[in-house]
Amino acid sequence: MEQKLVYTPQNVCARSIEITHEDGVIKNITFTRGCSGNTQGVARLCVGRKIEEVIALLEGIKCPGSRTQKTSCPDQLAQALKTIQ
Repeated sequence: MEQKLVYTPQNVCARSIEITHEDGVIKNITFTRGCSGNTQGVARLCVGRKIEEVIALLEGIKCPGSRTQKTSCPDQLAQALKTIQ
């Protein structure tokens, strides 16, 4: 059964991340705000992949534009996906 998570990322430009998933596979991701081209690209590359795979790829990516410079929109997506597992 398809499920949806709305996650509020911390210390980045994006204000929310909406993730639709089913049976451990990502169906859709939508970022609200953030760097539009980058977040759209990351979202499209994640569709059809297993949640664990995407976490492994994105966790730990840092962005100099983040408030702490210790996270990024992709890293925050990984953090959101970890709440699903």
